[in-house]
Amino acid sequence: MKKKFRVKISPSILDSNFAEIKKTIKILERAKVNYIHFDVMDGNFVPNLTFGPKLIKPLRRLTKLPFDTHLMIKTPGRYIKDYVKAGSDIITFHFEAAKNPAAVIRQIKKAGLKAGMSIKPKTPVKKILKYVKDLDLILIMSVEPGFGGQKFMKKVLTKAKILRKSIDENKYKCLIEIDGGINTETAPLACSAGVDIIVAGSFIFKSKNPKKTIADLRKSVERCRQ
Repeated sequence: MKKKFRVKISPSILDSNFAEIKKTIKILERAKVNYIHFDVMDGNFVPNLTFGPKLIKPLRRLTKLPFDTHLMIKTPGRYIKDYVKAGSDIITFHFEAAKNPAAVIRQIKKAGLKAGMSIKPKTPVKKILKYVKDLDLILIMSVEPGFGGQKFMKKVLTKAKILRKSIDENKYKCLIEIDGGINTETAPLACSAGVDIIVAGSFIFKSKNPKKTIADLRKSVERCRQ
């Protein structure tokens, strides 16, 4: 019997209320999300400044949910150790930010974590295909990284389809994640294109009932790829 496919959900807490972060984490646990997504921005690689390992570390004590850390920073290899110590389970860096992507992948895996690589909307997917066999996750940005609440770029779905074909044909274990403009209308499109994990931030945390919104998001993709 074929195993039922279920899209994983990784809420980005960037748009949550940090003054009530404990409450937010409890909501995510009750909603049975798969990960908590951290958008780390340095104000250099992307035009926004968010938070670093000092914010992530104290949250590690509050939950057992896996931490999905997305580094939108220059020279990511210099800071991997900091995010390992902060309690990350997955560290995703940008292909465009690393001079030697293979070395950063090895660095993350040597620390015992899962390694992810992300690409911006304008970066051709063919540039990262050679790394797929060594990755645990590939994050496709469906907006220009930097700010939440942007409109979903449908053109990036072609990248997901190419990656899905490569992963399936070669029997790689790499998962495909997508981030940017995800809601109940765009999530099914992403899932149909081959995405395994959806990241949603403003759609969840700007709603009146985040738990219900997560349930609605899950329902929107429940029949995908059956």
